[in-house]
Amino acid sequence: MTRAAVTLRAAGAQRALWGAALLPALLLLVSAVRLPWAGDLGMHAAVVERLRADLPHPGHPLVDADVPSPYYSPWTVVLALAARAAGLDGLQVLHLAALAGFVAFATGVAAFVRALTGRPAAVPLALLCVLLLQGTRLFAWSGMPGLTSLALTLAYPSTLALGAALHLWALLRRAVADDRSFAAFLTLGLLLAVVLLVHQFTGAVAVLGVAAVLARGGRRVWRKVAAAGGLALGALWAWPYYPFFELGGADGLDAIHRPLAAHLVGRFWLLAPGAVALAARWRRDRRDPLVLLFASGAAVFAAGAWSGHWAWCRVLPAVLLPAQLALAVATAEAAGRTRRALAAVTGAALLTGACAQAGAVAYALPARAARTVRAHVQAVAPWPSFGWAGRELPAGATVMTNDYFALRMLPAYGPYTVAPAWPDVFLPDERERREATRRYYAPSASRAERLGLLGRYGARWVLQKDGAPGLRPDDPALRRTVRGPGGFALLEVEKR
Repeated sequence: MTRAAVTLRAAGAQRALWGAALLPALLLLVSAVRLPWAGDLGMHAAVVERLRADLPHPGHPLVDADVPSPYYSPWTVVLALAARAAGLDGLQVLHLAALAGFVAFATGVAAFVRALTGRPAAVPLALLCVLLLQGTRLFAWSGMPGLTSLALTLAYPSTLALGAALHLWALLRRAVADDRSFAAFLTLGLLLAVVLLVHQFTGAVAVLGVAAVLARGGRRVWRKVAAAGGLALGALWAWPYYPFFELGGADGLDAIHRPLAAHLVGRFWLLAPGAVALAARWRRDRRDPLVLLFASGAAVFAAGAWSGHWAWCRVLPAVLLPAQLALAVATAEAAGRTRRALAAVTGAALLTGACAQAGAVAYALPARAARTVRAHVQAVAPWPSFGWAGRELPAGATVMTNDYFALRMLPAYGPYTVAPAWPDVFLPDERERREATRRYYAPSASRAERLGLLGRYGARWVLQKDGAPGLRPDDPALRRTVRGPGGFALLEVEKR
């Protein structure tokens, strides 16, 4: 075969790879428009709503309390300002956040891969590997790479932070290689601080990646790195919305993260070829950044799972990304029989991963077609809507409810709930609020006790199902305002 024929064949293969990578990318873009709701979307919409209403003093995003919150970050401040300027509410502006998250993540993968190899085919291969190579047991969690996870979390700060971390690693690798100026390193220090403020768990991943890249830096860059690190620490200390360094001693976040360490084989067995690719990189270079990132991420993950500090397992992207990218780079750089063998293995793994995550297609389809898809393949179903209740509730009102979905969705529309849906390190009476909610719906609670709990937290509204424990809908202290699906009723507490 002539050199021209080889070049044409390579160009055709590269176009095919880009075509394949565009399919999941288009699905993510449609998800940015539709915003499927199954997770923390209500929290992030509520954060924007609080900042939009009172930028200097937003208070807690979920309950009526004047306390700081780690959800108030540079990115959510930008979103709140955009919402004010465009006349959008919190949920509406999250469509823009999803688009920004998609762009940051896709370009971040491309930038970091280009910093690792000059092979053009590596970029579309890397995008496919990052989106599809996990396992055959469906896995979705904010801040995690993967088609299903990203389709559900594009609008989350964690997605933007992960994209920014990938850009940071790419820029740092070039800054180290080219011995860039102090100003360049200081800029990267600020970028690291932004990632840490936007999403603290992804920030931990970013720090591990920075350490992995700097392992090849040598002494000539350490003064610049020290200056950049000092600037990052100063920016974290000066951030006005919450005390960043108090997060280090926080507890109460482990139980909610325990599922991250479960079903690891089923969730991630398709990464086995990537682990082999990492081993090959380690044999060639003991300071390879992908190898070091994988090793440090795996060590932190294992330490968290072993010690019961399950929140540490949020460094999982530091384990997944190196394996995914190593396989993409190895396949793009291989030649001859090795290339054909790697292409076959990678193609089979990608096809298996695509089948496992086929349910993500439902997020781009109308409701009836989406239900048909979910009936035949595994998928995370969107949550039921509580917009019917949100439209009735005034902004800043407090609602008593113990419904799992309502607790996580109603704050997106402007009201508060008595108890927060998620653990909070800065809310001193979180336990009392949860106990008050539990007690209100306890069958043994008296009418006087329930009225007292409503008064204690200023709850002027109650959301409950017909026949469920709580004040009876015909109680003289309540006025039925609207009924919703599933037997729900929204009840207003009469002024006394």
